[in-house]
Amino acid sequence: MAEPTPSKQVFIKDGVKTYSLVEIVRAPTTMVEKGPDHTVFAFPIVAILELLIALGGTLVLLFISLFRDAPLEELANPLVTTDPAKAPWYFMGLQELLEHMHPTVAGVMIPSLAVLFLIAIPYLDNQRAGAGKWFTDAVGKRLVLLTAVYGVIVMAGFVAVNTVVQPREALRDILPPLIAQAVIPGLLMAILVALPAGVLWFTRKGKVTMREMMLVLFTLLMAAAFVFTLTGFLFRGPGFKLYLPWDMPNGYNPLNNF
Repeated sequence: MAEPTPSKQVFIKDGVKTYSLVEIVRAPTTMVEKGPDHTVFAFPIVAILELLIALGGTLVLLFISLFRDAPLEELANPLVTTDPAKAPWYFMGLQELLEHMHPTVAGVMIPSLAVLFLIAIPYLDNQRAGAGKWFTDAVGKRLVLLTAVYGVIVMAGFVAVNTVVQPREALRDILPPLIAQAVIPGLLMAILVALPAGVLWFTRKGKVTMREMMLVLFTLLMAAAFVFTLTGFLFRGPGFKLYLPWDMPNGYNPLNNF
């Protein structure tokens, strides 16, 4: 058979060519302009959804403000301290912690560690399997449920025991203030946080994933914040002592401003 003429050759043999033939296809493949499965563009799809949610939340608050006045009180009297004096709800958990340990630990160290932990989660848990899926799998759901129950019970017990026994006051004249008010409460809180993580590590025999560990620690953080905030809001009355919400002295009711 005769050699095809140069005009009929697709790629002419030439010692100076700078390309290489990888593949020839007849039409665009199914992967052209196709991203990962089950994903959407952050902009504009997700951005529009977030904008709609923000507008919807603003609209709800607007309608509530039309029918309910803000719970404003009379002008503050600098000679009379409000009893109980409570922080806004978003600081209520920190105010509750101040009842149990030194202000440096409760107001600086613990919040800083919590924020650093939240920032570090994406760097600690960078596995792609199950990313973006609530609780990842059945094991994750079970871990979150058990940790939430543990966190609510243990943190509520922590508040109750520290309120009844008051080790800070009992040890005030026995140990240095730094140890009695900072080291011991901080160490106890660290043990309560590390306990479920340690149980998970040993029960999984070293096969625990970073995703599972993050689920446990994050759930415990949320459970603790929930308990401390709810305790300070509903169960702290005059003198910032523990009472049942319907059994507050001096006519105080934490639900009056709702």
